[in-house]
Amino acid sequence: MHCSTSDLSVVPVPQAKDMLSELLRTGAQKLLSQAIQAEVASWIDSHQHLRDEAGHRQVVRNGFLPERTLTTGVGPVAVKQPRVHDRRPPGEKEPFTSKILPPYLRKTKSIEELIPWLYLKGVSTGDFSEALAALLGAEAPGLSASTVTRLKGVWEGEYQAWSQRSLEGKEYVYVWADGVHFNIRLEEDRQCILLLMGATRDGHKELIAIADGFRESEQSWLGLLLDCKARGLTMAPKLAVGDGALGFWKALRQVFPTTREQRCWVHKTANVLDKLPKRLQPEAKEKLHDIWQAATRADAEDAFDLFVATYEGKYPKATECLSKDRVELLVFYDFPAEHWVHLRTTNPIESTFATVRLRTRKTKGSGTRGACLTMVFKLVESAAKHWRLLNGCKLLADVVEGIVYVDGVKKDAA
Repeated sequence: MHCSTSDLSVVPVPQAKDMLSELLRTGAQKLLSQAIQAEVASWIDSHQHLRDEAGHRQVVRNGFLPERTLTTGVGPVAVKQPRVHDRRPPGEKEPFTSKILPPYLRKTKSIEELIPWLYLKGVSTGDFSEALAALLGAEAPGLSASTVTRLKGVWEGEYQAWSQRSLEGKEYVYVWADGVHFNIRLEEDRQCILLLMGATRDGHKELIAIADGFRESEQSWLGLLLDCKARGLTMAPKLAVGDGALGFWKALRQVFPTTREQRCWVHKTANVLDKLPKRLQPEAKEKLHDIWQAATRADAEDAFDLFVATYEGKYPKATECLSKDRVELLVFYDFPAEHWVHLRTTNPIESTFATVRLRTRKTKGSGTRGACLTMVFKLVESAAKHWRLLNGCKLLADVVEGIVYVDGVKKDAA
């Protein structure tokens, strides 16, 4: 099996790109069914005032239409549409035609990532019809505000079930933690979304938990970790990767004290360079790269000393920022070299939200925490389809068993 990593990104607003193949991937049939059922429910509700002499509704749902097969680039896909029964006289009947799945549709576009993406960019439910019409074309009218509201309700239920799922028996060898700031409409006391991602023993990456937090505080992270433990996550990860500024570390030591800590080099590099003049930043960045790209810990230590000696005289804040996490920045040398690319940064989280992460002020509006968390969940769920196994995934068993690695190489038992 080929084990490799990939640059993960949430699909941005599509332009000419046809999203059908993405929609029809694993699990997307369920999404399409949810959207059509929401559209049908909205149609029936809009006709609920039509009643016969006995007070019975004249426009009702009545089972399903015959199953249809769409021919796509990923193969035939079967779909079923709810049947709408209109009991009115022939001259008064109003046939229902799905705008999402018209009778002769052969190609469509995905709303799997589009609705969450638009929501996180600040588009309100009432504006979805106009936004989707511009982006999706003729089929967009089926996604009215009421349809979108119903669909979001279904997704929120999925998120609630997922956030309460059992984690009993789960074993994550590595975990990545980060506080992700979005351009979303959270309550004033909620500053970011906390995300915890893990790598299983067989090398698969999984999202473990999502929660809203107060400025990435220790208390917020403690609540997230304790919730995971209460749901059955009792096996401590071997290594955690994250930004040194997170309250995550104090919380981690309370819940999983045996887990080792690796600071993210991307965050650290940005923080150190921020304390140097712009004219020196290119050269300083190269010197920082010399540290974490060194083949051995000894070489990394030498490069570390050189950086400190070069800049501590005039720029002590920069060298102090680097030196305070010296031990935690070099922990990855005690793990298989094949895993280093995954362990030196929080890239699995960073790249997933590359197109929606904005460290700017929040959009002003009346969003709810539940809706925001749900949309983040749906984005990650979609991105997860593209996640690949970790490099050297077979070596994860060595890490679990506690086999010693020195400079990325298994220590000779002799």
